[in-house]
Amino acid sequence: MRRFAAFALFSVLLSPASVLKAQDAAAPAAPQLPGTVWEAKLNGFTLADYKPEVEALLQQFEEAVGHRLVPGEKAKVGLKVYTDSGPGLATPVPLVQAVIAALRERGYERENIFLVGMNPLRLRFTGYLPSLITGESPFAGHPIYVLESGSFYDPQWFYDSPLPTRFNPVFLADKGEDAHQARLEANRRSFLATPLFLDADFWINLPVYTDHPTIGINGALVNATLWNASNTARFFSNPNNAPAAVAEMSAIPELRQTWLFTIASLQHYQFVGGPAFNSLYTVSDREVWLSADPVALDTLMLDRINQHRRQAGFPIVSEEIRTLEFAEVLSVGSSSNLPQRIVPVDG
Repeated sequence: MRRFAAFALFSVLLSPASVLKAQDAAAPAAPQLPGTVWEAKLNGFTLADYKPEVEALLQQFEEAVGHRLVPGEKAKVGLKVYTDSGPGLATPVPLVQAVIAALRERGYERENIFLVGMNPLRLRFTGYLPSLITGESPFAGHPIYVLESGSFYDPQWFYDSPLPTRFNPVFLADKGEDAHQARLEANRRSFLATPLFLDADFWINLPVYTDHPTIGINGALVNATLWNASNTARFFSNPNNAPAAVAEMSAIPELRQTWLFTIASLQHYQFVGGPAFNSLYTVSDREVWLSADPVALDTLMLDRINQHRRQAGFPIVSEEIRTLEFAEVLSVGSSSNLPQRIVPVDG
């Protein structure tokens, strides 16, 4: 059984969720990938606009790490998309198509590039799953793993937290103590999307940015954690628990080992009222970023979101929400010297 939590956060800041069992062999640390944020400018938001810029970003990353992203032992790649705000605020389809084109150019077969999303209805409404009317999809031939189906979790791989979901004590009253205890244990566990770290050479995070009332910034870290596991709604309701859960899950060694980098398009993001889509508070910038440091990306976007909030007369995102600070404590990334770490890329 693999049970995860980053106990370092407990020792520094908060109460523990759990610790990795002593009998489990510790996974090797994730490779120290560059903290650079590569930035490309887009002429528009079509596939033709994205392809040269995505290719240029990948080439810069390959040069930095010293090898080309060609198929490895597993010969598969996962793409974690974001569709949970629904139409209007999902990972842009042309961006994903451009990433796929770059991977296929490097030798990955169509059927070995899989997409991962959370909700089947939102995946369909945002164009990822085939249309119920036409049956067509821009991702024909690519496996699409819908996490809410429950088919892509493994009972041996879970994040254990003492914060349970709500349960009905009346329902359990006649089930006995064993049933009650089993229910409590199940409610503590958030199962991880194992195809990303068990089945793939690596996976790429493709978030969309919004503000969020309990986690501050909904972006790279959250798309890789709370939108990437089961039984995580329990965290979103509490600003004291959600930041710790995001930080601890993002520090899980196995998840980090295969999480190669994040590509974030600024084609659309929202600065107030997130994560529910509201077109009155969305912004569009012609930039796309690539970095192996999710803390850096989320910090840059938090600054940009706060800038728009000030301009529109809204208060900035609460500084009491410490998601990024907690993730930085656990060495998930760094927010230091960000202006010096942004490198322009011309496709």
